[in-house]
Amino acid sequence: MTGTLTTPHVPRRAHFPPRCRARLAWSALESHSVEVMTVTQTTAVTIEKTEEAPTGADLCSAPPRRHPRPDGQDGYTISEVVAFTGLTAHTLRWYERIGLMPHVDRSHTGQRRYTNSDLDWLDLVGKLRLTGMPVADMVRYAELVREGEGTYGERCALLEATRRDVLARIGELRDTLAVLDRKISFYADAGRH
Repeated sequence: MTGTLTTPHVPRRAHFPPRCRARLAWSALESHSVEVMTVTQTTAVTIEKTEEAPTGADLCSAPPRRHPRPDGQDGYTISEVVAFTGLTAHTLRWYERIGLMPHVDRSHTGQRRYTNSDLDWLDLVGKLRLTGMPVADMVRYAELVREGEGTYGERCALLEATRRDVLARIGELRDTLAVLDRKISFYADAGRH
């Protein structure tokens, strides 16, 4: 998607330095743009808390984003979720089958009906996938979230281990980028002579 990039209003505000805005992927449904960052954009983020999280909310999840519909009117079909998230219907069904996705409500005809909280969860799962977290660890994290507040310590440990892996990969990518920069500089200088 090209054009002017706008970020939807969210209750929490995050500031990303200009160098981190370079590679953004966007998906849209009903003209609502959603920002998805890749692992290569990892940087220090300042989040200002403007309201309390709802009781039982996963405090480790991403800040809430604007949804296509308000709560209570959010019975999305699988095709709408596919359009909104970029995931395939097969992937959504697989997430549910392996326990990565909580039980999805059904309509009276048996069709899946996703809620705004399901969309938030899928957004978090997408970010965990970008970190390279193994599916088994993501499923374990989902189980811990469903078990409740008593699992905060284990959730934190799981996310800290993933964070260490991401930082190691970022270091490798920086080294690779330095090699590319040296090669580009060499060829640019050689072309001038």
